[in-house]
Amino acid sequence: MRFQWRGGAAAMSLSTMVATSSAAPASGKPPAILLLRPVDPPFAVALRERFRVLDFLSSGEPLPAFLAAAAAVPDPPRAAVVMGGGAVRVDGVLFDAVPSLRCVVSTAAGIDHIDLPECARRGVVVANSGKVYSADVADHAVGMLIDVMRRVSAADRYVRRGLWPLQGDYPLGSKLSGKRVGIIGLGNIGSLIAKRLEAFGCVISYNSRKPKDSVPYSYFADVRALAADSDVLVVSCALNKETRRIVDGEVLDALGPGGVLINIGRGANVDEAELVRALREGRIAGAGLDVFDGEPKKPAALVAMDDKVVMTPHVAVWTTESRSDLRDHTVANLEAFFSGEPLLTPVTMLP
Repeated sequence: MRFQWRGGAAAMSLSTMVATSSAAPASGKPPAILLLRPVDPPFAVALRERFRVLDFLSSGEPLPAFLAAAAAVPDPPRAAVVMGGGAVRVDGVLFDAVPSLRCVVSTAAGIDHIDLPECARRGVVVANSGKVYSADVADHAVGMLIDVMRRVSAADRYVRRGLWPLQGDYPLGSKLSGKRVGIIGLGNIGSLIAKRLEAFGCVISYNSRKPKDSVPYSYFADVRALAADSDVLVVSCALNKETRRIVDGEVLDALGPGGVLINIGRGANVDEAELVRALREGRIAGAGLDVFDGEPKKPAALVAMDDKVVMTPHVAVWTTESRSDLRDHTVANLEAFFSGEPLLTPVTMLP
């Protein structure tokens, strides 16, 4: 099975839907939702203006007790808001605890935290964040790549530590223009990364489940072959059983001693132990990492390599604009569900 999200024409009128639709049933009582992720104050206000919010984090209860209490309220919740990589998985355990659930809205683009076959079996519809984050993540990936290749952060530390007058000019970096860039996962984000790097004169190639007729880039069915033909390897694929550790020691060796790895997908897409060894042994030149396997923990060895590695705390998705857009998008998906309308960004299971 494979999965995709589909946005429709409704996505063009988010602000209109949020402003005008009513989530209240005929009884006039707002419907209840489970909130299973932290939200900022404006997000919380937007939800509470339209729904009865049963907030797990503010309840102070253990999850089983919270879910049992939520299932027992009059007019129990039919929708839940969840986050990617959070402590709460969307699976049979959650649905057994709250049998009334019929809709899950995830604030992540990835769906590795959701058991979609179980959702389909129980008649639960699922929506994700769609393209809300795509441009921001693409910008972040390119920014990290420039940072790694031109050693921007490392050079900044060199100046701040007073080493410039003592040790002279900082070691040379490498230009980005004209580099061969291989992208693993040419979806919404991967495609935007490719377009941005084309402006630098980069030569783009990619790996995905199958070739895409709509793009002019070279397709590689094998990730090792893609890495061998690339100066830069960008990981922007979803996490599933096929892509877990898709970048292993062999792929890193194929990328080579001058190669750079950028990961804005999921931490588990990369074998971190192999990445540490490859960096330490000079088998690749550097890495830019926004995601980690087991985050917020990360290998101490990566922290020590501040001349080769640029790290950010899983923030590629977050800008002031994307946070506001996500709030509107989540509310609009919930209101569509409670109004009996199609979800804006439904995730469907395809054969």
